[in-house]
Amino acid sequence: MLVAILGIVVVVALIAGGVVLWSAYNKTPLPIDDRCVATAGGHTTTITPEQARNAAIIAGMSIKRGLVPRAASIALTTAYQESGIRNLDHGHADSIGLFQQRPSKGWGTIEQIMDPWYSTREFYQAMERIKNWRTRSINDVAQAVQRSAYPDAYRQHEANARALASSLTGETPASFTCVVNAPKPGDPDGMATFLKKTLGSDTITTVVKDGGLTVTAGPLRTWPSPPRPTTAWSRPRSARTAGRIRRAPLRRGRARAPPTRPTPSRSRSVPQRPAESGHFAAGT
Repeated sequence: MLVAILGIVVVVALIAGGVVLWSAYNKTPLPIDDRCVATAGGHTTTITPEQARNAAIIAGMSIKRGLVPRAASIALTTAYQESGIRNLDHGHADSIGLFQQRPSKGWGTIEQIMDPWYSTREFYQAMERIKNWRTRSINDVAQAVQRSAYPDAYRQHEANARALASSLTGETPASFTCVVNAPKPGDPDGMATFLKKTLGSDTITTVVKDGGLTVTAGPLRTWPSPPRPTTAWSRPRSARTAGRIRRAPLRRGRARAPPTRPTPSRSRSVPQRPAESGHFAAGT
């Protein structure tokens, strides 16, 4: 009997240890922990409240800068790989913060990089200097910014990052929930400061009254439409032909259909809107 009980204890301990290792490897909370869940495009990802706060800063800063939601997908993918979306005070060599930026490489001082708003802003500024960041793969843009020794490591986090970005930028409404077993008392003033710092005072207005917080969002942001399609045979009219209409000579007999313009053998590709987290459900 004693041997059987000891055997059960060992098995349970091994399972518990395996669950803890699995949670640490996948950067997700344990089933009994406080958690936040984002679901978009049929994909669900689970993070801790600490990760959720940092992810909210990353997504909110993209809105503040007027970037398309894809920018948040890139930044969150990077933060997933570099720090597990945690504001770490340690890392390889002198790497620290959400994106493991290095003071010795010109990213800023230790105090600056440990500020998640500063480090996120620095990441976006570097990302915007990457050629074709709106259309290149998320992994490749992240690598172009970070110059990691593991250039394909970001790819494994893309699906989770895109689900988070889609939820937190509002592209997929009402898709983010949290469960906190022992919540702290509300802090409306602190939340108002957080929102203004993250989203910008020109994006939202906040009113703290009677222990509550009222948040009013500004106008909905619309992204520019793609350029109109252009074919290989179209060309601007010259000044001599502008405004003139050429009339075909009248011919007697049976009416004929107007001549059709021959289809060019090669045409330019139609510019497409870059894949964004908001189109995650479509599989982009």
